[in-house]
Parts: sequence; structure tokens; C-alpha cells
Amino acid sequence: MKRIIFCLWLLGLLGCAVKPEPIQFGTDACHFCKMTIMDNKFGGELVTRRGKLYKFDDVNCLVNFYNSGSEPVADFQFKLVVDYHQPGTLIEAEFAHYLKSDQIRSPMASEVAAFGDEAVMKKFKPEWKGIYLSWQEVLTQYK
Repeated sequence: MKRIIFCLWLLGLLGCAVKPEPIQFGTDACHFCKMTIMDNKFGGELVTRRGKLYKFDDVNCLVNFYNSGSEPVADFQFKLVVDYHQPGTLIEAEFAHYLKSDQIRSPMASEVAAFGDEAVMKKFKPEWKGIYLSWQEVLTQYK
């Protein structure tokens, strides 16, 4: 009997694994601004250690919520942004390469695009006359 209870408990833990989920463009709404997330080149997602999921249509919505204190920053297990060069693909926000330019037409006018590959970001940089930002610099852009 103890084995059965242990197995059920273990299955319960495995079934409750915290993980991100894909953004459903055209269906999901931004947690911060409440607009429908439409552009698959922009957006992001925060997932807490308890599994609470927040989706965003632009990096400025994500950062404004992140900095708001609504959830302790330490509680975010996943901080993800959409890779501009691979639309719809979520990448780790802390390791992404960001480009800020008035040539970038993001949904909420952050003028920031995220890239998983630094070399790809560098190709867009001269075309857009952009400036490179790290995750820490992005966090200070929208306070």
C-alpha cells in the first residue's frame, strides 16, 4: 500500500512540472496591456516556480510587469522572449541579444527585438542603426 501511495505521489509531482507553453498568436492576450498577442516576432513569457504563466505581446510589457513587484523576481523560473529571427520561438531572456532602434515596429512601441544568435543580431544592427542591449540593460529601459 505504501508503494502505491508513493507512486501516486511521484506521478503527481511529475505531472505538475513547471514549464513554459507556446504563445498562441491571435488568441492569447498580453497579461500587462490586455491586447491580443498578434505579431509572432515579438512577445515573451514569464513562468513562476509555482507554474503561474504570464504572456506578453512586447518586451516592454514583460519588463514593466517583471519590475512591478506583482511577483517576486526570484520566483520566476522561466524568463522568455520571442526570437525575432525565428518567429514564435521562445528563448531565454537572460541570454538573448537585444537590438533597440526606431526602425523596429514592435506591438507596444518598445523598439526592441530579441535574438537568440548574436551573429544574426549583428546583421540587423547596421541596417536598423540600432544599439545592442543586454538583458540587464533591457530591464532598465522601461521603469
